[in-house]
Amino acid sequence: MVDRVIKKKKWSAKRLMTIGGITALVFLAFGSWYFTSGKSRLNVDLDRITIATVTKGAFQETIPVNGVVMPLSSIYLDATEGGRVEEKYVEDGTIMKKGQPILRLSNTDIQLQMVTQQTNVYNLLTQMQIASNAAQQNTVTKMNQVTDVESLLREAKRVYDLDVVLYEKKAIGYQEYQQAKNNYDYYVQKKKLTDQIMVQDSISNAQQVSQAKQSVVGAQMAMDVLRKKSGDLVVRAPVDGQLTSLDAEIGQNKNKGERLGQIDVLTGFKVRVDVDEHYLSRIYTGLMGKFTFADSNYELKIFKVFTQVTGGHFQVDMQFVGPVPKGIRRGQTLQILLALSEEKVAVLVPRGGFYQQTGGNWIFKVSDDGKTAYRADIQLGNQNPDYYEVLSGLNPGDKVVTSSYENYGTMQELILKK
Repeated sequence: MVDRVIKKKKWSAKRLMTIGGITALVFLAFGSWYFTSGKSRLNVDLDRITIATVTKGAFQETIPVNGVVMPLSSIYLDATEGGRVEEKYVEDGTIMKKGQPILRLSNTDIQLQMVTQQTNVYNLLTQMQIASNAAQQNTVTKMNQVTDVESLLREAKRVYDLDVVLYEKKAIGYQEYQQAKNNYDYYVQKKKLTDQIMVQDSISNAQQVSQAKQSVVGAQMAMDVLRKKSGDLVVRAPVDGQLTSLDAEIGQNKNKGERLGQIDVLTGFKVRVDVDEHYLSRIYTGLMGKFTFADSNYELKIFKVFTQVTGGHFQVDMQFVGPVPKGIRRGQTLQILLALSEEKVAVLVPRGGFYQQTGGNWIFKVSDDGKTAYRADIQLGNQNPDYYEVLSGLNPGDKVVTSSYENYGTMQELILKK
């Protein structure tokens, strides 16, 4: 048997694996050196980013807010008296005239009070009449007494005057003369006393009549109050307007002071706007806003600020400046741009997703040849829905990447590829 010489292979599998491993380590080391010793770079497809041009132009800081159209004024309808809803004369949304009835309540307590008070008034009137009749009879009696005294006084005076003459002529004695004088003096005093009694009686009668009248007047006033309460059971429109938010059904019980609905005065509209509490210190009366309705632009102005914060928002009322949009209705929502500053000329960069990652402190600026974009420190000021105001770091004509930087991490430079 002859031995055959087997030639040794130059590139065995083991050797190839060793060479491949060494090569990988070399590339890994080179890549590590490349990315740590220089700027970190990332290839970016141009179709997947947004590049905008920095411009210079008119700028005004604005914020978008939502406003709800409301009537210029509304009057709430509250139950002046509680009761059961017996009848509804109109439905929600009806255009009302002042004084027109809306609904009727019933209240048995008020009805019973009216009956009791009415009886009380009648009793007082009867008592006053009886007292008046008694006073008149008493006055007539005293007047008769005065008449009798006056008659007796006249007679006593006649006798006394005659006896004075006779006594002077010695026709009668002193005893008879003195008796006539005493009788005359007695009736003079009695007349004075009778006159005083008549004056006191007149004053007493007047006081009694006045007190009786006051009692009757008080009772009648109480009766008038009850009549008003009874009348308030019929709820009427206080002004001309549209009935809205009517909350009452037949058979439903309503407590005193409970809200029944409201009347919207249709002489004009206002807009109630919700604003984030962040802007509370910057909002004041006179600030302007604008919105678009039916392809036309309109203006609004703040005329009232409600500083109470609820749920992170506060409210302002705005009124229309100039024409009011035709066809606008209560309850419509308007998208308004509220101006927080005067218009001025500024360097502007379009808004974009980059702000979420950079906070406006830096941006990727495109190189002159358009092949790369590198980090550039910037300072931004105010903003509106379209632009940021550039305070430093960029000039008009510069091109920047404004789309989101979410996937760029800590990259220092973007390689822009088509």
